[in-house]
Amino acid sequence: MSTAIAEPISGEPKPRIPAEGHHRDVNGGWLRPAVFGAMDGLVSNLALMTGVVGGDVGHSAIVLTGLAGLAAGACSMAAGEYTSVASQRELVEAELEAERLELSRNPQGELAELAQLYVAKGVDPDLAQEVARQLSRDPEQTLAVHAREELGVDPDDLPSPIVAAASSFGCFAIGALLPLLPYLLGATALWPALLLAAAGLFLCGAVVARVTARSWWFSGVRQLLLGGAAAGVTFLLGRLIGGQVG
Repeated sequence: MSTAIAEPISGEPKPRIPAEGHHRDVNGGWLRPAVFGAMDGLVSNLALMTGVVGGDVGHSAIVLTGLAGLAAGACSMAAGEYTSVASQRELVEAELEAERLELSRNPQGELAELAQLYVAKGVDPDLAQEVARQLSRDPEQTLAVHAREELGVDPDDLPSPIVAAASSFGCFAIGALLPLLPYLLGATALWPALLLAAAGLFLCGAVVARVTARSWWFSGVRQLLLGGAAAGVTFLLGRLIGGQVG
């Protein structure tokens, strides 16, 4: 698909090329931590609680374990995501500042470098030089073009550490709440928690399939099996060593 871009009239703002609507958002700062947080919260708290249940403890101990796992895990996930995304963003911003400085010191050299990048992609040298020249008229646009071509990042679409941390915290808490909810409502057996957790695992996997190429049932079953395996391992460990502790 080709898009004609008209030369902007002097003094008018440059038009922004609209994004095509049929592509999924793969650069957002919220999707990965949200999905990972929900999955991790559900699997880790389910496994934690089944391990405690396997150790044959009382109802209050199970509830306390689930609440502690929810709070500790959500805070840990949020802190980790914030630090990770903030560090990544700071690194990118440092590289952008270095590129901005280089553009101001050696604009002709950077122009030639940009043209050479287009030549390496198969563009005719004369056309590559002209494209690089036109793209280099505006300093901020020049920086954005160099960032995309050299660093592979969009300066206008950097992930937010606050969004990543909040998404991770909230989704982990929601996922971790599912196996705990039946006990909070008065359940004394494990099976209601297992059923609710199994439904949540399948649903999470099916939702993930909407942003991947996999079918919803495949992703749902895969996540159900992985979560069930984790819960089974911890339950057996609780059975084996629970009676020997304390």
